[in-house]
Amino acid sequence: MNHRNVCQMFGIEVPVFGFSHCRNVVAEITKAGGMGCLGTAYYTPEQLEIELNWIDEQVAGKPYAVNMLLPRKFETVGEPLEFEKLPESHVAWQRKLLDDAGIPPLPESERERLVREELDQMHLTPEFAEELLEVICRHPNVKLVVSALGSPPRPILDRLHAQGIKVGAMTGKVQHALKHKEAGLDILIAQGTEAAGHTGVVSSMVLWPEVVDAVAPIPVLAAGGIGRGRQMAAAFALGAQGIWCGSVWHGTRESDLTDEMKQLLYQARSEDAVQTRSKTGKPGRMLRSKYTEAWVQPGAPATLPMPWQSVLNAEARLRIDRARALDYMTCPVGQIVGTINNESSVRQVIQDILEEFVTTVEQMPAATGLADA
Repeated sequence: MNHRNVCQMFGIEVPVFGFSHCRNVVAEITKAGGMGCLGTAYYTPEQLEIELNWIDEQVAGKPYAVNMLLPRKFETVGEPLEFEKLPESHVAWQRKLLDDAGIPPLPESERERLVREELDQMHLTPEFAEELLEVICRHPNVKLVVSALGSPPRPILDRLHAQGIKVGAMTGKVQHALKHKEAGLDILIAQGTEAAGHTGVVSSMVLWPEVVDAVAPIPVLAAGGIGRGRQMAAAFALGAQGIWCGSVWHGTRESDLTDEMKQLLYQARSEDAVQTRSKTGKPGRMLRSKYTEAWVQPGAPATLPMPWQSVLNAEARLRIDRARALDYMTCPVGQIVGTINNESSVRQVIQDILEEFVTTVEQMPAATGLADA
């Protein structure tokens, strides 16, 4: 298994990197020998400090990573995110959609507080990124920071490198990968369109080898459609040095998804993970629901640019979740959802992936007919 580069780079045992917003999942991935990565998009600095302290206590000195929104260009500098700034037509359309579905509005006495709490977690400014970095740099077990929205600004990249922290980034295009290489990043995650969340349109089978060839010798992790050992074997065959998984952890007992959402995922098929702009305004793969489908029906308004679409659907998500309106519930998930059929554990998922990987590699010569060649 040729994974010495990434395993030695981070001091891990197996080349399995796992992304999650749930600290329990992140800690279990690291404890199992891989590298957990905590998504920080909706944490305040105070909350992030609590989460990282907890992970530190669980992993006993083992390394883990964090994922941040670090675009080179910040669109919302100096502009507070206020629900009242949304177009009235969009607000009215969305409220009618939920009203017609029989989903109760938020209690008037609580609505302002609940929506404000949601919006307070949405930050996309250089000042806020600096506050999160202050927290991250106080935790020596953080050995990797991954940028989800492009190469980090140069001051942030330099600061992380000075701290001894490796820096990576997600990429869905070769052109973006080349920019990451030019910026001086240490590792790239090539994410095919099969993945959850913000993705491009190029499939993993095409993207992985393109990025590997374009940025060599920078190590590349393969992401998008990985949840089994055979997919891991394909990633290594296409030049990756490790795998990056996200959706596969949703069905584990450590996941913080609600039981209702887990049941929806267990019942879903691969084609139920659809690309939609309904969550953030950018294309992102989510579980199909009546909410995501409503945004592509005739008469629906155009989605708002990021981050205003997220501001718009904050109240909708609160209403849907409080009402447990299953037909309208959704979450980011990749096409691997079709194989998430029952509850497991993080450790068992990793063990199953590695066992199938080894079996696949061992059987490859006979399967190709080249065993005696």
